[in-house]
Amino acid sequence: MSRLTIAPLSEASGQAAQLFAAIKSAVGMVPNAYAGIGTLSPVALESALHLDGALRKSSLSAKEIEAVKLAVSQQAGCDYCLAAHTLMGRKAGLDAQAIQGVRHGQPSGDDRLDVLADFVRGLAGTSGTVAASVVERVRAVYSDTQIVDILLAVTAITFTNLFNRVNDTVLDFPPAP
Repeated sequence: MSRLTIAPLSEASGQAAQLFAAIKSAVGMVPNAYAGIGTLSPVALESALHLDGALRKSSLSAKEIEAVKLAVSQQAGCDYCLAAHTLMGRKAGLDAQAIQGVRHGQPSGDDRLDVLADFVRGLAGTSGTVAASVVERVRAVYSDTQIVDILLAVTAITFTNLFNRVNDTVLDFPPAP
């Protein structure tokens, strides 16, 4: 059960109603996370959607974006985002081995994704300046532009992870295995 007081979608008006209509048109439903964020702060939802829109134009593939989101969500312990991005990861072409690998630091079947997942798990699980050796490892596989886009993906998923962990958002996707 949600912890924050979230109004029903049917009561949405103004900017929130417009955002919900666009989401429903694009994906057929308004996921609970977006409903919660948008009813409480349409500005926050609009910002999150813009970040995700920017990511689709970035130097990262859909698989790489989903790998970032899965690795960070696993590190954060966000059940909602793990469920959502397991589904999205499959749609982006990640198989079960890749999904489990990027989540748990095991071989995914794709060496590039393994480097990417290790990098973002390290970012999400540590503080302070990132060691030069860690940066050099990711730079051996990803360009500096891609590294900045990876950071954008980490930023985008961190916001929804935080919201869902505070709210204890009810799953509306199959739970992640």
